[in-house]
Amino acid sequence: QVQLVESGGGLVQAGGSLRLSCAASGRTFSNYVMGWFRQAPGKEREFVATISRSGGSTYYADSVKGRFTISRDNAKNTVYLQMNSLKPEDTAVYYCAADEGTRAVVVSKYEYDYWGQGTQVTVSS
Repeated sequence: QVQLVESGGGLVQAGGSLRLSCAASGRTFSNYVMGWFRQAPGKEREFVATISRSGGSTYYADSVKGRFTISRDNAKNTVYLQMNSLKPEDTAVYYCAADEGTRAVVVSKYEYDYWGQGTQVTVSS
């Protein structure tokens, strides 16, 4: 089992930047595909980005492509989400997740095995 703790959320103006971190503990971090999801009030949790075990492959939702960057440091057991050019519609609780399956990258929230508690990101206009 792996435990995930997100940090780095906050309030930022439109056009600004934030970097989210997700620290993992428990089993070997490099065994997991990692993902970021977000959930706005009244909406379903949606995929944001995913990264392969080595960090060599990434995949993004169209809504964040070119603005967000996912990365990982397996030596530090941490995955990051750099968010630039933030928009009010990016406002949500952001969650990191870990998948111990066999795919290189994972988009579906139903395939992830472990979740963090979430961190709030609010973008003001």
